[in-house]
Amino acid sequence: MPTLAAGRDAQALHRAAAPDFFGWLEHTRAAGGCARPIRLTGTLTAVETATGRVVEQRHTDELPDRTLYKACGNRRAAQCPDCAWVYAGDAFQVVRCGLTGGKTVPTTVTAHPVVFATFTAPSFGPVHHRHIARHTCADRRRCDCRPAPCHARRTAGNCPHGQPAACFTRHNPDDPQLGRPLCLDCYDHDHHAVWNTFSGELWRRTKQAIERHLTALCRRRGIPHVQVTTDSGRVRRVPPVRVSHGKVAEMQRRGAVHFHVLLRLDGVDPDDRHALVPPPAGITVEDLDAAVHAAARQITVTTPPHPDRPPGWQVAWGEQVDVRRIGASDGDVTDARVAAYLAKYATKSTEVTGHCSTRLTLDTVDAYADPEGDHLARLIDACWRLGRPTHHHTTRTAVPAGERQGDLDSKPNAYAGLRRWAHMLGYGGHFLTKARRYSVTFGQLRDARATYRRAEHGDTVSSITVGTLAFVGSGWLSDGDALLANTSAAQRRERQRIGRDELAHEAWSGVAA
Repeated sequence: MPTLAAGRDAQALHRAAAPDFFGWLEHTRAAGGCARPIRLTGTLTAVETATGRVVEQRHTDELPDRTLYKACGNRRAAQCPDCAWVYAGDAFQVVRCGLTGGKTVPTTVTAHPVVFATFTAPSFGPVHHRHIARHTCADRRRCDCRPAPCHARRTAGNCPHGQPAACFTRHNPDDPQLGRPLCLDCYDHDHHAVWNTFSGELWRRTKQAIERHLTALCRRRGIPHVQVTTDSGRVRRVPPVRVSHGKVAEMQRRGAVHFHVLLRLDGVDPDDRHALVPPPAGITVEDLDAAVHAAARQITVTTPPHPDRPPGWQVAWGEQVDVRRIGASDGDVTDARVAAYLAKYATKSTEVTGHCSTRLTLDTVDAYADPEGDHLARLIDACWRLGRPTHHHTTRTAVPAGERQGDLDSKPNAYAGLRRWAHMLGYGGHFLTKARRYSVTFGQLRDARATYRRAEHGDTVSSITVGTLAFVGSGWLSDGDALLANTSAAQRRERQRIGRDELAHEAWSGVAA
């Protein structure tokens, strides 16, 4: 370690002593703080937006290091903390704007009924867990309440494999046993892996069931459908309510995903079907709460046949479906807290389970998968084994009215994603998704940030820069460059934070005066 540190310091001193050091710092500013920036080479052309005339053209060979640096944009805090910090900030804005308005979202959404629902996976076998029946602490973030025994069963005995079926330990929050099965052989790792893969389809059908429940409720209460004009000019009758959602997936310690979802009730404007208007007066937040619970109980997905299990697997939600109302009297469920909570989990992945890797291949899977190994090794092995190429005849299975089982049965191999996402324990969905009408998009936030930076540098909007670039590599050219660029970015962020604090203090002082 001392040798590595000495080499890094020497590289940093060599770069800092160069005549163009400050030019290099400004050049790397866009990627400063990134752990593994993307290096690009090619031509940058400035073009007038009004006439199309080329104003300036230059090659990246004229730039410091003869390359253009771009931040990797990785959302995972374990891979790139700086890019994950930016992503978390954008995620906070995406989630909160859907609750409070702003950034192209009308502020009238604050009057729309909203619930915060948590959908969990079912049990695939008993695991070590930490449960506090009743909190007496003042702050859950610094909870020091005594947990209950893990699995306190005096007459449980042993499982068929000879392992104790009870656990009387009161686990600490950082106990590595949390999330691990009491018996690895009793635990259904195959069903667990399949559930992770098809959880996205389960959520899609649940969202449809919520909207069907509300539509039927409107019909019973005499609230008519609304006639709207589509973009093609056709007139259609649509339900008077629709549900917009923002959803974040969180990986539990046992390796199963569960979803935190904000569900907002919207109405339909017959004159502008894209407008965000409140729902009809006859539909309340209590109705949305009941619709969520009803859909969670009713909806299941029957997966296509698999050679290892011809009937397929049943994919359904677990018993713990928690629904809370935003802004209700239960204290800490506010829009700011919910937005911060979801933004935090949007930058996480499988780190909480103890597993963190990139996509697995035939050359690397043996280092992680083992049918006789620990919980995670068996789970990855199940993903790899069940996701193998298969040739089988698909059959249709019975599903509730309104569902489309054929969407799954028509796929040549619905389980192929298990191998592709084995490093994610079978879950291949996005960790933050939203309905189109829920809120502002990440692209709009990035465009606004780019516009602000151009204005900050005094750039005009009369021209745009067109890049014809090719990928050269990723990462800084040396550890010394990484140290200097990341330190400069950290100092810049700290100055910005101090500036915001000073402005807030001045504003508060003015109000107090």
